[in-house]
Amino acid sequence: MALKQKGTDAAAADPKKRRRVGFSGIDSGVEANECMKVFLAKNPDEAGSEDCTSIQPFDLNHFFGEDGKIYGYKNLKINVWISAISFHGYADISFDETSDGGKGITDLKPVLQSIFGENLVEKEEFLRTFSKECEYIRDTVTNANAIKHGGTNESETAVEIVRAELQGPTAFLYSRLVPLVLLLVEGSTPIDIGEHGWDMLLVVKKTTQDAVSKFQLLGFAAVHNFYHYPESTRLRISQILVLPPYQGEGHGLCLLEAINSIAQSENIYDVTIEDPSDYLQYVRSSIDCLCLLTFDPIKPALSAMVSSLKETNLSKRTCSLKMVPPADLTETVRQKLKINKKQFLRCWEILIYLSLDSEDRKSLDNFRACIYDRIKGEILGGATGTNGKRLVQMPSSLNEEESFAVYWTQDGGDADDQTVEQQPEDLKTQEEQLNELVDNQMEEIVGVANNVTSRGKDKLAELSA
Repeated sequence: MALKQKGTDAAAADPKKRRRVGFSGIDSGVEANECMKVFLAKNPDEAGSEDCTSIQPFDLNHFFGEDGKIYGYKNLKINVWISAISFHGYADISFDETSDGGKGITDLKPVLQSIFGENLVEKEEFLRTFSKECEYIRDTVTNANAIKHGGTNESETAVEIVRAELQGPTAFLYSRLVPLVLLLVEGSTPIDIGEHGWDMLLVVKKTTQDAVSKFQLLGFAAVHNFYHYPESTRLRISQILVLPPYQGEGHGLCLLEAINSIAQSENIYDVTIEDPSDYLQYVRSSIDCLCLLTFDPIKPALSAMVSSLKETNLSKRTCSLKMVPPADLTETVRQKLKINKKQFLRCWEILIYLSLDSEDRKSLDNFRACIYDRIKGEILGGATGTNGKRLVQMPSSLNEEESFAVYWTQDGGDADDQTVEQQPEDLKTQEEQLNELVDNQMEEIVGVANNVTSRGKDKLAELSA
């Protein structure tokens, strides 16, 4: 880690001439997002250059205290390069001058160490890693089990997914990948590699030049096998990340498909994902819906549900309809496809939407009404009452217009004391907020449905046949 103070002058050369330095007023600081950049270097020539791949962390501020600011530096610039070969890091820090403007001078070293740990080295050592550890990925995956292959023949570039227990060399590799996880996955924390049952799936690119094979890591997933009563195992996806230069090439989708394949071949109870991002949930739902489209046991129940939406009139709210699949079908999907109940219910609504006629306004309105009733029931209770629950708008610094809270009274005590009188304006606000939630849910459903349509036209034809 290099720290450089830019510029010298006569005052610095002559100790008798002291230059007075200070900030005007209290130091307002600088946000880390404004002065810090992170790059991924594929070779020594890219180390120290800003022309290589730039990584866009979700938020650097949260590493630097509650306000996310750095204090005491003028024209601070922090550049960090991470090796795409060994995943070591090198930091270059430059500034014009430092001075305590009332808030102290932020010590940058411990903060960078908290992110990059022992991976952060001096520039000379960083440059040596490109030659010294050029076979690092190959050595790590030597004993891993191949799951999925890409490419057409051995002379061309091939992409494969390999699986290895999270111990020994694989655990060491994960420790080097932790900084990327912290930077790119919001709310992430390192997994406990000492805990039993962890596996890593690695997406590896293999190239052959002059009869020499070279390996490059494109992405990975960390999955945990844990006990499910009485004699089965569940599979939880804890972390999944595709490195920035290779995103948008389908590697994340292949990782999810490989995990589903493992679950089915090893008769895992089901597959879950720990706190998935919106995009990961989008990809996952697309994969599961495509798989369900050709799953014969689902077709009769799906057809019956679509018929009900066509025949029922929910516009006057004189009757209700729940878009819930039969319990035995939910269990069959879990047993055969390893899709957990919560995920299947999400996919079930998407499949219903896909089966509706886009020109049938009545069916689409009924569909939205069912989504409305479900969300209202989840937040406020059943359709016949709110069970003492109430939705109220709450002030928030994040998004005042979309912030609300649900509260309800405890059991016991005088019933009259538990009654909360809702004013007309409260009911109006509640209705607006519910409709906003429904609109967001509909947008997610339509988004996945459009993706499934574009990728599975043949399967949709089978469903409507």
